[in-house]
Amino acid sequence: MSQSLSKLFVHIVYHIKTTSVKIRNQDRKDLYAYIGSIIKNNECIPIIINGTENHIHILCVMSKNISLVKLVEDIKCQSSRWIKTFNPYYKKFAWQGGYGGFSVSSSLHDKTKNYIKNQDEHHKKRTFQEEYQMFLNEYDIEFDERYIWRD
Repeated sequence: MSQSLSKLFVHIVYHIKTTSVKIRNQDRKDLYAYIGSIIKNNECIPIIINGTENHIHILCVMSKNISLVKLVEDIKCQSSRWIKTFNPYYKKFAWQGGYGGFSVSSSLHDKTKNYIKNQDEHHKKRTFQEEYQMFLNEYDIEFDERYIWRD
C-alpha cells in the first residue's frame, strides 16, 4: 500500500484532582473550545467535548500520526496551563494523572455522541465513579480499586 489511512473513533474520559477547584459552568464552553483547538493541532478531529464540574468526555477521530497517550498528555498539559491564566479562580486547578480511552465503532458513534452531550442528565443519577466503572466493565478492563481513584 502506498498510503496509510485510518478512521479511529476514541472516547476519552478524565477527572480533576481531588484537591483541585471545580470547573465552573460558565467556563465550560471556553475550556471545551480550547481543548478542541489542542485536538485539532494534533491532527485529530474533535467531534464532541462535554463534562461536568469534575470530569471531561471527549469523542474524537484519532490521527494516524499520534498515540492516544501523547494526545491526552498534550490536552491535559496545555488545558491546565491555559485555564490557570483564564481566571484567578483556577490558580490551583489540576487534572488527575490517569485517563480512560475507549474505542468506539462507527455503529456506536451517534449513541456515544449523545451520551457525552447529556452529561449533566446522566450525573443526576450516577456518580463519576459509577460511570467510569461502568465503562471499565463494558470494555472488560481490569483495574485495581486501591489505585483507580487516587490522584
